[in-house]
Amino acid sequence: MSTKTDERLLYAGADWNFDTIQTVHDAIEEIATTELGLDVYPNRIEVITAEQMLDAYASNGMPLYYKHWSFGKHFVQHEMLYRKGMRGLAYEIVINSNPCISYIMEENSTTMQALVIAHAGFGHNHFFKNNYLFKQWTDADAILSYLDFAQNYIAACEEKHGHAAVERVLDAAHALRTHGIFRYPRAKVADLRSEEKRERERHANQERIFNDLWRTVPGGEARSPTPSAGDRRRALLNLPQENILYFLEKTAPRLGGWQRELLRIVRQIAQYFYPQMQTKVMNEGCATYCHHRILRRLHEQGRISDGAWLEVLHSHTNVIFQPEFDDPRYSGLNPYALGFAIMEDIERICRAPTDEDRTWFPDIAGAGDHMAVLRDVWANYRDESFILQFLSPKVMRDFRLFHIVDDAAQPRIRVDAIHDERGYRRLRRALARQYDVAWLDPDIQVVDVDLDGDRRLRLQHRVLDGIVLDQADAARTLGHLADLWGYDVLLEEIDADTGGKLKEHAASPRRPVM
Repeated sequence: MSTKTDERLLYAGADWNFDTIQTVHDAIEEIATTELGLDVYPNRIEVITAEQMLDAYASNGMPLYYKHWSFGKHFVQHEMLYRKGMRGLAYEIVINSNPCISYIMEENSTTMQALVIAHAGFGHNHFFKNNYLFKQWTDADAILSYLDFAQNYIAACEEKHGHAAVERVLDAAHALRTHGIFRYPRAKVADLRSEEKRERERHANQERIFNDLWRTVPGGEARSPTPSAGDRRRALLNLPQENILYFLEKTAPRLGGWQRELLRIVRQIAQYFYPQMQTKVMNEGCATYCHHRILRRLHEQGRISDGAWLEVLHSHTNVIFQPEFDDPRYSGLNPYALGFAIMEDIERICRAPTDEDRTWFPDIAGAGDHMAVLRDVWANYRDESFILQFLSPKVMRDFRLFHIVDDAAQPRIRVDAIHDERGYRRLRRALARQYDVAWLDPDIQVVDVDLDGDRRLRLQHRVLDGIVLDQADAARTLGHLADLWGYDVLLEEIDADTGGKLKEHAASPRRPVM
């Protein structure tokens, strides 16, 4: 008895070769661009081994990265868990670059390669290219060449100044990199392609002149400056300053030119990842929605088999699985599940709205063209605003969400929002706030420097909801900051509502990086 393969099928079986990958990619691209209207960078797909995937994990998924001991530590940790069967590996890693690079594992079946290409090569790719945060903060055309420059520059510094000296600077910079980000737009994002040339120009300029601010610091006994002198000093130093690494790069009196460049490299890469911190739910939701829609369409057209579609559904179900709150696997809301659920719900509201939908979403209810609505959402929102605008009562009911308040000053936990009109709105606001970086990241700024005395650097943490910094973490991080600054640092925690001082932390240089 013989069987005949359906000629419409893109592939048969789990084995694949590069011609198969190309065929699958072209079929996915046809649906992605014509039916979904996706606008993507050119795709570059690279096949890697499990060990290479682990290595990519350790270096934030970057194909080019400078060396640092922490990456090796992460590699060993991931490898141990993987070898013991305690953790699986991602099917892909995707890089926000032009062309968009997607890593796929050689162990994947053909169906999984198709899912990965649809998910990463078209879903993530479209989101990277079109979302306003990525347009505002990243330079996809130049990130790979900048990483190559950074890798070569740091290697040259290690050869010239010694591995230990470079590692001390990187250790301190890594400790502060979440505070090495501009959170509000300033000028147009820097052209990363010019960074190597600009580094040479900065070095030459530092050879010619010395910072007048520090050259003219008066000697002798400390004296109390007049208020106007303090205002001039803060204006000269551009204080207050939220980007601590930027402040140190420009102002730290004891750093050499190469050390300032290392700080710049760390903060440029931190800035590159900043949009991803704000769009986890949307980015993964977009990619998951796209792979599900594209592969479902391929199955409807008879271009993948029933068996392949079942494999897709099995993987897709695992991706969007949301454990219950009392499940040992529960670790919060799954961003894939929440993002995909809201985006599928937007499609439903556009195509078959209920009376409730018309009340909550009058602008899109019954609009018909759900892909136009989704493309607009993907382009113009981040997680916090996306949830605040589009989380519907239906999704809240499906996820069985409710809001509780755990106030340390009260004897009992209070249920603050249930499934009624007022409760839905309060719940949506409360959940959206959990994705707002303004609430998640501590607001710490450099506020002053004692130029006439001991050059102590003063910082303030604006405390929200009474949540102060962990004592041990604050001490370690301030130690790194003091090493870079070269003098004592003082951090005051100030209540945002009353202006009262809640706590104080101080640190002195332990092993200055000079």
